[in-house]
Amino acid sequence: QVQLVESGGGLVQTGGSLRLSCTASGRTVSTYAMGWFRRAPGKEREFVAAVSWGGSSTYYADSVKGRFTISRDNAKNTVYLQMNSLKPEDTAIYYCAAARWGTAPIRIAAYDYWGQGTQVTVSS
Repeated sequence: QVQLVESGGGLVQTGGSLRLSCTASGRTVSTYAMGWFRRAPGKEREFVAAVSWGGSSTYYADSVKGRFTISRDNAKNTVYLQMNSLKPEDTAIYYCAAARWGTAPIRIAAYDYWGQGTQVTVSS
């Protein structure tokens, strides 16, 4: 089993930055693709970004492309999401997930393990 714990969320003003972290325990996730998803109030969970097990392939939702960067440090069993130029529409609970298969999957169903989420609130 893999346990994922997110951190780094909080309240930030429009245009600000946050860096989310997701640390895995239970087993190494160095061979897993990792992803970030989010759920805004009243909306479905949606894909944000994904990174391949080695970090060489990344994929982003159009809504965050150019503003968010996903990265990973396999030695620390941790994946990051650097979020810049934040907008009020980025307000959501952000979830980290791990997938045993796939390069950098965007589908929710492709992920096997999920964290509990961390709240990000962007004020206007």
